[in-house]
Amino acid sequence: QVQLVESGGGWVQAGGSLRLSCAASGRTFSRSAMGWFRQAPGKEREFVATITWGGGSTYYAEYADSVKGRFTISRDNAKNTVYLQMNNLKPEDSAVYYCAADGTPFRTSVTQDDYNYWGQGTQVTVSS
Repeated sequence: QVQLVESGGGWVQAGGSLRLSCAASGRTFSRSAMGWFRQAPGKEREFVATITWGGGSTYYAEYADSVKGRFTISRDNAKNTVYLQMNNLKPEDSAVYYCAADGTPFRTSVTQDDYNYWGQGTQVTVSS
């Protein structure tokens, strides 16, 4: 059974940083996209970032415009884990952050419907 377990959420003041981790078990996603989405109260879940294997040691990352330059996604395939480093956090970044993994290899997607596996979510709260 595939499981994605997030950690690292919490409370931080505006301008601060947090690092989210997502450990996958049950199968490897080394050649598949792993990403982060978020959902704020009263809003739909939205794309944040994704990272995909590009062959060899190359990985491609994509980001939502709202987080470009502030968030960095990375992965450690040996640990089957993806990370999201969040810097210069803003109150509007407050949300439940979800880790997701695509069951189809060699595909890059910002669409949540393309992701087959989801974590339970971790709360990030940024105070002003």
